[in-house]
Amino acid sequence: MSAFPSRLSLMGFPLDAPSLPQTLDLLSDWMFGPRRGHTVVTLNPEFIVQARSQPDFARALAQADLVTADGIGIVWAARQLLGQDVPRAPGVDIARGLLQRHGPELRVYFLGGQPGVAERAAQEAFHDFGTQVAGHHHGYFGPEEDSRVIEAIAATRPHLLLTGMGAARQELFNERCKAAADVPVLLGCGGTLDVLAGTAQLAPAWTRRAGLEFAWRIASDRRRWGRAPRLAEFVRLVLREKSRQGR
Repeated sequence: MSAFPSRLSLMGFPLDAPSLPQTLDLLSDWMFGPRRGHTVVTLNPEFIVQARSQPDFARALAQADLVTADGIGIVWAARQLLGQDVPRAPGVDIARGLLQRHGPELRVYFLGGQPGVAERAAQEAFHDFGTQVAGHHHGYFGPEEDSRVIEAIAATRPHLLLTGMGAARQELFNERCKAAADVPVLLGCGGTLDVLAGTAQLAPAWTRRAGLEFAWRIASDRRRWGRAPRLAEFVRLVLREKSRQGR
């Protein structure tokens, strides 16, 4: 982490500021270096809103080895509250970047999504990048089954675990897996498995350049409409904190 600026604190939560290339370099070192677990959080506004009322989630964020800015909302908040411009390193770009960079030398376990999604994502990664598929498992299981799934993951000895089970659930699982399994990098990546599997569309390039992909996803997918209030709550919290700081 010495190559990056010091860890920031955004609304009481950690935020590192590596660019996407720096993130890929660091995770590559971790994946192929000494086998020690590192958790990676791709922070978005929803995480901060949820973690404010979920102590276990907040603890998992604080304990993460790397926290990148996933959404444009985090970039905006850092500019408003810290006066700093932080680069984005979204989960989908991190995952695809690692798959593309390392190809057949990379061994990956795919975890999350509805039944069939992780399997399809693994198949597509093998087809597109030659990725070694350590294993796959859907995300429809409860915490009482975590130990069984962690044992299955540990037995495959992957370099990388892609965990797409939604905010909080994936971060809490990865923290537990980090302590119990020999996985160098554990990346919470939300809907990335759906993108890899082709069951969800990647936002158009122009929305990603403009930082509007979250709005595009809400508008194009009714299942996401229920998440919009959290974004509004995040904006309210940032503006309230900015007013308190006198900025």
